[in-house]
Amino acid sequence: MTAPANDPILSGQTWDTFCDILRQAGRQVLRPEVPADAFTRAEGYRYLSRLLRIGLEMHVEFADPDFPGFLIPSHETAKIGADNPDNLYQYARLNGRNEYRVRGHRGSVSYLSFGSQKGGYETDGKMTQTGFIDAQQMTFDSDGNFELVLSQHRYPGNWLPLEQESNALIVRQTFLDRKKEKPAQLTIERIGAESGPMPLDPPTLHAGLLKAARFVENTATLFADWAQAYQSHPNQLPPADQALCQSVGGDPNIYYYHSYWSLREDEALLIEIEHIPECRFWNLQINNYWMESLDYRHHRICFNKHSATPNADGSMTLVLSHTDPGLPNWLETAGHQMGTLCLRWVDAKSPVHPRTRVVKLAELNGKG
Repeated sequence: MTAPANDPILSGQTWDTFCDILRQAGRQVLRPEVPADAFTRAEGYRYLSRLLRIGLEMHVEFADPDFPGFLIPSHETAKIGADNPDNLYQYARLNGRNEYRVRGHRGSVSYLSFGSQKGGYETDGKMTQTGFIDAQQMTFDSDGNFELVLSQHRYPGNWLPLEQESNALIVRQTFLDRKKEKPAQLTIERIGAESGPMPLDPPTLHAGLLKAARFVENTATLFADWAQAYQSHPNQLPPADQALCQSVGGDPNIYYYHSYWSLREDEALLIEIEHIPECRFWNLQINNYWMESLDYRHHRICFNKHSATPNADGSMTLVLSHTDPGLPNWLETAGHQMGTLCLRWVDAKSPVHPRTRVVKLAELNGKG
């Protein structure tokens, strides 16, 4: 079939529009409240390039909901919205009118959850939950194998609800100790699929490229708005708006705290927790201005339920500073003068709010 003369693929309009949206996204780096140093802006442009990689995976390479596969939407070099350094995230595109089966082995990760969602950052800026299940609600055979069905209609056994508008599956695998725990091994298939995917369809590519570009623009805008809001309470760590966190894809078992930090070379931020509540998992992480976790491959920027050292009385003190104060639970700034931070309690019976205070490093070193 001959394409019409105004076909955007043939005319090149697809690529022009794609680039125009990305150009617009770049304005987020130049917002007036963003720190104006070259380092922060360089990280901002790198962040946009990372979002583009994620967007192309979501909306071009893994976009077919009839033949889905898992991609990793946040990892060591591509990060979104205070990505958890202790998580392995997996993501698959869905069509709520279809039915799917996830097969796998439980592994030994501390926490494993599956959530179906509708919406998306590329459209309305939200990812609304349409179904949720975690490993505590699931059954496994004696070897740790399982099947999970995703559908609008209830199935016996492990079942994740879908709605007609559901378009994505998000999996969170949370480690206490990545060196010792084994991740769950997962595959996904559409139930009833008989043949493989069709060859590349030009209109589908057109739509996918524009969705990827809008994903970059909208995601950058969303979390730049969050970072701006956090500047109103620097070096504090109040509870986040939990409904807002859930509306953009947060895990319903998690209670979140977000804030902004800024320290001079001779200062340290103490995060003090009176006692650790009963919970399945907790951690605290340090991010850059763009809400990307700092480089946890090379720096200690996160402590969790397993790795943090409590005080003798059961309380917890974490220390953020530019240089090592010689104390337990030191969080590195990794060359950053400011950024954001996040604390999360997973399935806490009663969240305990932290206290924060800025002190001089000399006081911690016993020189004050």
